[in-house]
Amino acid sequence: MSTVGERERVLTAEDLEVLPERPGVRYELHEGKLVEMPGAGGIHAAIVVRLVLLLHQFVTSRRLGFVFGDGLGYILRRHPDTVRIPDVSVVRRERVPAEGIPEGFWPGAPDLAVEIVSPHDRAEEVHERVRDYLAAGTRLVWVLWPKSRTVTVYWPDGTARELGPDEKLTGGDVLPGFDVTVSELFVAPEETPGT
Repeated sequence: MSTVGERERVLTAEDLEVLPERPGVRYELHEGKLVEMPGAGGIHAAIVVRLVLLLHQFVTSRRLGFVFGDGLGYILRRHPDTVRIPDVSVVRRERVPAEGIPEGFWPGAPDLAVEIVSPHDRAEEVHERVRDYLAAGTRLVWVLWPKSRTVTVYWPDGTARELGPDEKLTGGDVLPGFDVTVSELFVAPEETPGT
């Protein structure tokens, strides 16, 4: 459990790595400040699994790099440190350190970062995360909005585009040839009993 002092002082990525875990809660750093991230729900988790499976099949069959599910922290900035944990991420093979996949946080930004918006997320927090990824060198950010079943795609040049359920989401130059219909990423109403 973090103390008030931990929340107020400037922390490093190394401090974050040794912070005791709490069930259902994880932590990130934004400019050295501790950010508590509540646990996600079932729909969120189902979307993570769908996207990881789709991306993993595509990326591994083409030997493009590695796909990571929820849980891997990326050190996006130092002094003060920013560590973000995307819901899904991809790192291209050419950016994997010579010594291999790190044990702890990844040093640097992913090539693709995916955020899945949960009911407790505020729009400004989502946009802050997107800005952090892009400023650190992430080449493509997808934000999935389960309620509206849409995806917003962000590029480093500051442009963004919202895709509706029937449109194709592509991997751009990060994952050339990857595409999926947006609606396929989300849990369909008929898949959830009682809806």
